[in-house]
Amino acid sequence: MMEKESRRLVNCATLPICLVLISLVYATFFHSNDTILESWGNLSSEKINIDAVDPQEFLLRRLVRGDDRVQLDSNGFSCRADVHAQVCVANKPVRIYNKGLTVYVPSDSDQPQVKRIVKPYARLEDETAMKRVSPVQILHGKNTIDPPACNFTHNVTAVVFSSKGFTGNVFHEFNEIIIPLFITTRHFRSRVRFVITDFELWWVQKYNRCLSHLSAYEVINPGTDDGSVHCFPGAVIGLTYHDNLALNSTDIPGGYSMFDFKQFLKESYNLKINHVSEIQKPRLMLISRRKTRRFLNEDKMVEMIMELGFQITRVEPEWMYNLDEFAEVVNSCSVMLGAHGAGLTNEIFLPTGAVMVQVVPLQNEWVATTYYGGPAKEMGVRYLEYKIEPEESSLFDTYGKDHPVFTDPKSIISKGYNAFRSVYLDQDLKINLERFKKTLIEAKQIVESSTPIN
Repeated sequence: MMEKESRRLVNCATLPICLVLISLVYATFFHSNDTILESWGNLSSEKINIDAVDPQEFLLRRLVRGDDRVQLDSNGFSCRADVHAQVCVANKPVRIYNKGLTVYVPSDSDQPQVKRIVKPYARLEDETAMKRVSPVQILHGKNTIDPPACNFTHNVTAVVFSSKGFTGNVFHEFNEIIIPLFITTRHFRSRVRFVITDFELWWVQKYNRCLSHLSAYEVINPGTDDGSVHCFPGAVIGLTYHDNLALNSTDIPGGYSMFDFKQFLKESYNLKINHVSEIQKPRLMLISRRKTRRFLNEDKMVEMIMELGFQITRVEPEWMYNLDEFAEVVNSCSVMLGAHGAGLTNEIFLPTGAVMVQVVPLQNEWVATTYYGGPAKEMGVRYLEYKIEPEESSLFDTYGKDHPVFTDPKSIISKGYNAFRSVYLDQDLKINLERFKKTLIEAKQIVESSTPIN
């Protein structure tokens, strides 16, 4: 009996050693910058001769599926579009002519040249946003005349996107550019070069840490020299979009999730706090608004927050301009509090287990949940909301309780977005402190009882 037990102990003790040895052997013969799952995941049941596949071609191929992949395999070029975005992929040498933002994609067949126009910004459904985005012309097929000669030759894939649209609003900056850029390029492991149309220097500087962690190369501004031609071994024009502040891990090369994106942000901004339990005394960040959806009794709110035992950080809009510093401030907080608005996008920097409290103005329930409430869970953030009563809205004094603004809101909303915005997005808020106190107590209890899950 003792002999059998001894053998079991030896087997159990040697199992970890065997696993380590297997890992070392694997690393010796299959060395890569990626793990095996990250490099070759999502292959379904198809068989691929790995030795025969060009690394860049393989990475580009992972961006498309179904008929689009068949098309890419057959002629080296594929385009797809949905309600949100247009994305074209070329796995053969391309030339990008700065003048007129033209991309030349050659063809091995005698297929006549086809012109496509793509606006590389992920909000196709919004006409206002897309008016600000310059079109990129793609010429694919047999050229009737030779394309312009290369002035600059690069050895990595080009990724073309616009920094215009609704930039200037942090929600749209993350929603339509930064997250789609992560979805589209993370699996390239920095072996891409960004060609940014509608080049906004302030935006590039603001998000430099994100850009430099997704690409090892300086960005190209095609607007600085309208006569140069940049040549690349392949290209992606446009960015893949999933949903509001969201990543669908089953539809991303490498299977990245919101957890991976938050880890990417931690690395990019050197964020130190992983879990809210690491914060010794609960700290609440109050997002103060200047123009609309202001807290009319904000000073009284601050007094109550401090009385409840929170440290408080009160932030003005200009704080958010320097993202390198502001991300660290957000990461040091246990609770974020604000009225519905773009500033709540910064919940993405909160540590796991933190709480985001959204004050929901009248008739803002859907946008509040869709844009910030729903995504919070995937970020590892607890979400609480405080829906105001009519008496807490400035609309109550402006219109009176019997006005259609209160009795028949559909009659206002049916007039379109501008009518909705001028009434329901432009209201201010006078919070019922006693009623609101319950929400803050709940938030404090959540963070104080939160423990990390291994």
